[in-house]
Amino acid sequence: MTHLRRLKVMQKIHGSGFFFFLCLLPIAYCLLNNESAFAQPQLADKIIGIVDDRIVQLSEVEAQYQQYAYQATAPLPPDSKCQILDQFLTDKLLVRQAELDSVHVSDDEVEQTLDMRIRNFANIAGSIEKLEQYYGKSMVEIKDEFRDDIREKLLADRERSSIVKDITVTPSEVVQFYNKIPKDSLPYFNAQLEVGQLVIMPAVNKDVRAYARQKISDLLMRVKSGENFAGLASSYSDDPGSAEQGGDLGFVNRGEMDPTFEAAAFALKNPNDISDVIESKFGFHIIQLIERRGDKIHIRHILVKPQITSFDIQKAGAKMDSIYDLIQSGKYSFEQAVSKFSEDDATRENAGMIENPATNTTQFETADLGSYDQTLVPATDTLQVGAITKPMVFRTKQGETGFRLIYLKSKTRPHQANLHDDYDRIQQFALSQKQVEAIEKWLSDRISKSYVFVAAEYKNCGVIKKWINKEQQ
Repeated sequence: MTHLRRLKVMQKIHGSGFFFFLCLLPIAYCLLNNESAFAQPQLADKIIGIVDDRIVQLSEVEAQYQQYAYQATAPLPPDSKCQILDQFLTDKLLVRQAELDSVHVSDDEVEQTLDMRIRNFANIAGSIEKLEQYYGKSMVEIKDEFRDDIREKLLADRERSSIVKDITVTPSEVVQFYNKIPKDSLPYFNAQLEVGQLVIMPAVNKDVRAYARQKISDLLMRVKSGENFAGLASSYSDDPGSAEQGGDLGFVNRGEMDPTFEAAAFALKNPNDISDVIESKFGFHIIQLIERRGDKIHIRHILVKPQITSFDIQKAGAKMDSIYDLIQSGKYSFEQAVSKFSEDDATRENAGMIENPATNTTQFETADLGSYDQTLVPATDTLQVGAITKPMVFRTKQGETGFRLIYLKSKTRPHQANLHDDYDRIQQFALSQKQVEAIEKWLSDRISKSYVFVAAEYKNCGVIKKWINKEQQ
């Protein structure tokens, strides 16, 4: 197996980079595929690996394998469970070294990661309530059960990063890496695009904003005078998703809402407490706490959203026309215009470039671009590299009308990998290979100084042999 193929296998098993994803919940596969999971015979749990004073259980490997099997688009390699055990053993050793090196992971980091993973699994299960129902435990109890696992995973990742942090590859090493790949093993890349945008949104005029502020203030006074909050929300709230339910947003967790709104909501202490008027990116709110359950809250709100007028839209369109003319005349490059004028926070700090959420890069295949925003595909179909579209009207995910210029930074044709078109990708492959080798060298040295046990049924695995000393063979 060539080293490029080996890297691909490792990335398929371990994910992007070094096995960052941890199967947090042992019942994750049950949540993903209830019927088939419950139909499988239950295995008696046992210890299948030990590193120093840390153990790996069969249930951990099986749960991770089922998670990968569910996510995979093709059959997993035959030695997948061996690869998974190898990574668990590696993580245990990394955690031990992290403790010796006094590596620190803050409680806030643990909680943020735990919240994120819990939310992911709650989405798979259908809701937080369904996840709690499955476990027969409250969310507080579920988090208590897995907090230590998350802390260990973060420690392992941090120690791994410290081992490879100073590793780089020179241009000559990239060329050497590429030249060692057999021609018939070079990957085939689909056409890719890099797309940027400059966004202008209509600004609410001050009179309309003042009117909205006064309206929500009047509603707050009516609530404080004893009128029913839910009734007022049904009649006056501009949030169509919750108005029909009397403004009820259900139970929410930290990190799920606009930061200003969230801070005000979680500051409420007792049921029926009412916030002051809060301004978020959506408009003006008042919030009522219904119930607090552990670290989540049940709330309702009333939203008064300042309305954009046709005059505001025309004004924004005229501003965009002027910006377009400035770029076309050469007074500003696209990047300079983005920095000076764009109102899209997500892309302004990235020279206007749109990031592909699937890869965390600015590269999109056409299918990915369509999934991200289907209007970008026809906009870039005939656009020349380095050119911008004329001002275009578009709607945000929140349904707001705005204007944008689309910029095509680069576009490649489908092709087999080569140094001219794909240097950055090949460089990353070469760097990953060098990092893998550094980790393997570190492991070899560290294993020789550690107590290691591996269950008999795994001793014939190729990737596990490095863990077995002569006495165990």
